[in-house]
Amino acid sequence: MSEHHITSRDQLRTVYKKPGEGAVKKVLSQLDKHCISFIARCPFCVLSTSAADGSLDASPKGGDPGFLTVQDASTVLLPDWPGNNRLDSLENILENPQVGLMLLVPGMDETLRINGRAVLSTDSALQESLAIGGKSPISVIVIAVEEAYLHCARAVWRADLWNADKHINRPDLPTMGQMLQDQVAGYDGAAVDKIIAENRNNLYALD
Repeated sequence: MSEHHITSRDQLRTVYKKPGEGAVKKVLSQLDKHCISFIARCPFCVLSTSAADGSLDASPKGGDPGFLTVQDASTVLLPDWPGNNRLDSLENILENPQVGLMLLVPGMDETLRINGRAVLSTDSALQESLAIGGKSPISVIVIAVEEAYLHCARAVWRADLWNADKHINRPDLPTMGQMLQDQVAGYDGAAVDKIIAENRNNLYALD
């Protein structure tokens, strides 16, 4: 191991300053009006989970603003819609219920972080309450909030994330199908791109 590797908390604190009082005290044990307002405007979040062996997963989740629903000040509902059926996040939750959410709102530089414990539900009334276009999610991730706090804007400022002038010209990169064809033997890139295009217009289908 390199002599420059950090291996203890004490050593870590010789490299970094102590957090400011506000950074510590801002952590809430439940959602307040500002968190609830943020969630109502959020179209995208990342769900972080961990398996029993410590392996990690971070999965993007999205929908119209409000797709992530506040049931009450201590509970958030995240509907799970059809995807690739790998179920990495869901299987992790069965092994380790601790989860983390990072929420983004386009045009807002601050993010909202929520940590808590999750269970998977197929309660029909709950599923129907989150239905879109007459279709209900396959399951609902019910998250009991343990921590919630607004995160400062520095990362988004550094990335200049919402600056449209810095968005890439998408045709400069291969399509998803082309990349998968290069990565996975036997993949038909054109067929994959066709399926992706069809799925874009059928986001909540169950087949």
